[in-house]
Amino acid sequence: MTSAQVDTEKAPEEGYERGLGSRQVQMIAIGGAIGVGLFMGAGANIAKAGPSIILMYALAGVIIFFIMRALGELLLYRPVSGSFAEYAREFLGPFFGFVTGWTYWLMWVVTGMAELTAAAIYIHFWFPEIPQWVSALVFLVVLFGVNLISVKIFGEVEFWFSMVKVTAIIGMIVIGLGVLTLGFSDAGDTASVSNLWAHDGFFPNGIGSSLMTLQGVMFAYLAVELVGVTAGESENPEKTLPKAINTLPWRIIVFYVGALLVILSVVKWTDFSAGESPFVHAFGEIGIPLAAGIVNFVVLTAALSSCNSGMYSTGRMLRDLAANSEAPQAFGKLNARKTPAVGITVSVALMGIGVVLNYVVPEKAFLYVTSVATAAGIWTWMMILVSHIRYRAAVDAGRLRASSFPAPGGALFSWVALLFLIGVTCMIAYDKDARVCLYVAAGWAVALGVGWAFLKRRNPQLTERRGDTEFEKVG
Repeated sequence: MTSAQVDTEKAPEEGYERGLGSRQVQMIAIGGAIGVGLFMGAGANIAKAGPSIILMYALAGVIIFFIMRALGELLLYRPVSGSFAEYAREFLGPFFGFVTGWTYWLMWVVTGMAELTAAAIYIHFWFPEIPQWVSALVFLVVLFGVNLISVKIFGEVEFWFSMVKVTAIIGMIVIGLGVLTLGFSDAGDTASVSNLWAHDGFFPNGIGSSLMTLQGVMFAYLAVELVGVTAGESENPEKTLPKAINTLPWRIIVFYVGALLVILSVVKWTDFSAGESPFVHAFGEIGIPLAAGIVNFVVLTAALSSCNSGMYSTGRMLRDLAANSEAPQAFGKLNARKTPAVGITVSVALMGIGVVLNYVVPEKAFLYVTSVATAAGIWTWMMILVSHIRYRAAVDAGRLRASSFPAPGGALFSWVALLFLIGVTCMIAYDKDARVCLYVAAGWAVALGVGWAFLKRRNPQLTERRGDTEFEKVG
């Protein structure tokens, strides 16, 4: 038996408080699958693809499920808060763990910058006299305190954030079904399932245009992998994590496919446009009072939920990097409440700088900043899949123990999902408006390469040695 096998046969104790109960993990998983990308971004996708956008969200949802089942098998093999970075480090080598950890950290820092700014804009809807920077600062401080106090407080806040999003979507579906079956409201005369094909067909702009929306659709699913970061702080990861992952298809069917089916049946797709929330428009067509205000509150909640999750995950990822000598050791310290206070504080400070920058820079620069999240998310998903493929090869060869939560089809569906993500990346490269994402990714890759070279010089004991199934850090 190799040393690697011995190390992985016991669940690691990382010093965290296992304070996330099943109820909170379930809601974190649900909240991760419902973001601003659905509430706001779906409008642009509908305008491009028409009713076929439903099929695109469903197709992307299948791929996301493959990714999450691959992650689930790894999590039950070795549940650690470092999650994706740890598995990349074990199965691909220290460099890949270093790149994945820092890239996921950057994704959430950038997302936090964007969401804080968005939240301040949403507050401006009700209170235009409040300066945008004041609202952003208040949200930053409050969420910082939530994450610093304890993981239980974080979990409870995230639970209620997710509850608001879930309630809004279920409410929309119920009301929409009522309009379709009973014909009430201002939209009752025109609401019909035939709206899904009556206006230039199900693929009104062609299959190619529909496929090109996959890049935006995948962005809507960013953060679904967050449940993996909770592994080190879940009360009972062996039970809560499989349950959270196995219910993902139902969440996608209800919250994405179901909601869009109802919305596009109640309101014909030609009435939607980019820059407008389809939920706001649908509520307005039905004639619900204060529709814009209701959805504005829900989107505000989604933005704060995303920022809250970002603060949580950045601190854990920096601690994992520090534990592997890939970040300053100060990031590895826990405070008295067992939270990585230093890592959270540094990440929050950078998010605060982003708020200031987004207040003064043009909108074009803001687009460059947010594009980092897309590239980082795709990289993270790819690392999960490749790590899973390597893990399955090791299990099949008898070199590592099998997980208690094996992915269906073994490594086959991981290969399918990996090829799909490569295809989405090619679509991004083809789209002149979206390819800026890849330019930013290339610059970040150069920065990480320089950082790794510097790290190797300062830590000559960090060498790569090929083991039976993985690289190991020795020294």
